[in-house]
Amino acid sequence: MRIIKTNQKNLREVIKIAIISLKKGKVLVCPTDTVYGLICDAKNDSAIRRIFKIKKRSFQKPLSIFVKNLKTAKKLAIINGKQEKILKKNWPGKLIAVFKAKKKFPKGIVCEFGKIGLRVPDYKLLNDLLDNFSRPLTQTSANISGELASNKIKDVLNQFQNKKNQPDLVIDAGNLKPLKLSRVIDFTGEKPKILRG
Repeated sequence: MRIIKTNQKNLREVIKIAIISLKKGKVLVCPTDTVYGLICDAKNDSAIRRIFKIKKRSFQKPLSIFVKNLKTAKKLAIINGKQEKILKKNWPGKLIAVFKAKKKFPKGIVCEFGKIGLRVPDYKLLNDLLDNFSRPLTQTSANISGELASNKIKDVLNQFQNKKNQPDLVIDAGNLKPLKLSRVIDFTGEKPKILRG
């Protein structure tokens, strides 16, 4: 588990290292606009399987995806005009929007009903990463399933230290601002349904 500290001065270098790692199928701990998250290439089947192992998470609970903008989201999911207006008001931001998937993804991304969760984050490092990496990124909180997600880097490191399955790279941005987890809204029915508020 390699740890790199990031700040305003070395941001570009950290993004380069992160992109190289993602292209090699590595799993990263990354700061976000909510809590620390686990991310990997959303098209890399073995990397996705490793996230489930690292988290000790059931495949019955699919991962959502970070996308860089609404245009990318529309390539991956069926989004109508009314839903687009809602997304424009809430993205970038702390909303995971669930839609019917248009494209195939490795197991663990799209649920058994063909739904996919998408989010445009509001965090510079992550947005720069999405701008420079040509694929969407899987995302989930950086914690063992059943344990609390955290905005404190020490808590995150403690959860994964001495474990058989660990993230490959940790981007340490120090303690993040205390923020709530993302809201999750399912847009696939007649009316939007709040799954997590």
